[in-house]
Amino acid sequence: MGMELDRECPNCGETGFWRTASMVVHIGEKVKWSCNECDYGFVTIDETVDTATA
Repeated sequence: MGMELDRECPNCGETGFWRTASMVVHIGEKVKWSCNECDYGFVTIDETVDTATA
């Protein structure tokens, strides 16, 4: 997984997120993403969990 994610922000509408933190947990790699333009952020855990769609 790269350091940048090309995805539209639901808060400001801009495209692009930076990987701000990651760690391995028992169900996979947990990654925190932060919008390049505003303070919106979300977490993914492998392909299983995506808090942006919750």
